[in-house]
Amino acid sequence: MSIFNAIILGIIQGLTEFLPVSSSGHLVIAEHLLPGWQQTGIVFEILLHLATLLAVIIFFRRDLFLLIQSLYTKSTEARQQRFLLLMIILATIPTGIIGLAGKKIFVGLFERLDVVGGMLLVTALLLWLAESPRAQKGERSGNIKDAILIGITQGLAIIPGISRSGSTISVAMLLGIEPEKAARFSFLISIPAISGAALLNFKEISNLPTEQIPASLCGAVAALVTGLMALKFLLMIIKKRRLRLFSIYCTIAGCGTLLLAFTG
Repeated sequence: MSIFNAIILGIIQGLTEFLPVSSSGHLVIAEHLLPGWQQTGIVFEILLHLATLLAVIIFFRRDLFLLIQSLYTKSTEARQQRFLLLMIILATIPTGIIGLAGKKIFVGLFERLDVVGGMLLVTALLLWLAESPRAQKGERSGNIKDAILIGITQGLAIIPGISRSGSTISVAMLLGIEPEKAARFSFLISIPAISGAALLNFKEISNLPTEQIPASLCGAVAALVTGLMALKFLLMIIKKRRLRLFSIYCTIAGCGTLLLAFTG
């Protein structure tokens, strides 16, 4: 793999990991559309995921500091932060259960263009509903039940075509949670999810060929930089209530993918 190809793949990973368009879905589409496309290998994928994980940690470093600080301080704000930490843990549990228990089932879906197309339409619907009047009036901070439901949503987002960020933010908004808080919670719960997925295959890092190290590191840096940009852009979109722009994109991509699946 050349440095140029690694950078391009890193940019794609950084953008699609956070923008609500489904990175896994786009990967499946790329495999069917690009001549000579080949999987980059598990090691490179792990490095890209670690890069996007670092992007979340950097972007939400203040939130993470407050969560850690709340463990040894006593104040009203610290109590609120400890409750948020509890919600993150509760959301992570169903995500982990679904990911581990359904891994063999979900793997087979990564070769199904029809599944990707259908799930992109599901993502589009969720994003559209997230801009409904009911969701726009969200004033809640969330509770334990909300955390579990959002965690289940995140677990199901392993299905190619369902955007992790798009589905979790949309469900949170539909539950009445404020859009900015919904986005913050979505990305905070992505930290243990991405970490867990990377750790399961972390030992593979030692198998990275020496000659591939420069290209892999360049790809990881590209994913980190574009990931930070994508996070900032998405939060701006949410603040301006423009999620339906991504809904339109996912609708077009979903319909195009279904057409390709049934005619190609």
